[in-house]
Amino acid sequence: MSDLSGFPVASRWTARHPDRLQLYSFPTPNGVKISIALEEVGLPYEAHLVNILKNESWTPEFLSLNPNGKIPAILDPDGPGGKPLALFESGAILLYLADKTGKLMPADPARRYETIQWVFFQMGGIGPMFGQLGFFHKFAGRDIADKRPLERYRDESKRLLGVLDKRLEGREWIMDDEHTIADVSMLGWVRALKVFYDATELLGLDGFRNVMRWLDAGLARPATQRGLNIPPRP
Repeated sequence: MSDLSGFPVASRWTARHPDRLQLYSFPTPNGVKISIALEEVGLPYEAHLVNILKNESWTPEFLSLNPNGKIPAILDPDGPGGKPLALFESGAILLYLADKTGKLMPADPARRYETIQWVFFQMGGIGPMFGQLGFFHKFAGRDIADKRPLERYRDESKRLLGVLDKRLEGREWIMDDEHTIADVSMLGWVRALKVFYDATELLGLDGFRNVMRWLDAGLARPATQRGLNIPPRP
């Protein structure tokens, strides 16, 4: 049986199945990237709820796993060379899972890098911009009298949606007919614009027809439906 006792995070979130990959997360757009990916690749794992509403990601135990204090993070008892591997940053985790399982990633080297560039597009653009839009449109930022920050993130979010919409023209998925970690990385964020940030009208989402078609197809996947609720929201 795998021994995780050397990792402080395991003292707070005790593993019932220490031989499985351990996921520490919360069902946010970043968090569900990994639960959806794990459901897609079929790798056995155990999910632990890190309640960010109670600042649990800032506890010493979680910070020992991710010093940046953000979910998601994983602890794989069967990492490279058979040694445990702790990993944070959702984009890095997606790449790791794809490499470990040989799934959600094209085999062709050129297409592999093309996939990775779209994951970086999500990490550097869609995630930060959509998140700021949500803050200024729905959460505390909406009470700020100066609406220039909201307008900035609205306009940038629309621009990014336009980039994605053009990429998806004539394509089922971001990488043509191959569903990859690029799709998984973005799905939760685009979904959040509709169901969490209430930004459909603000952004004119229905006008991005390729994106909306792609979103519906992604949400219809059984692995996505399961992963969106792992770990369950408290």
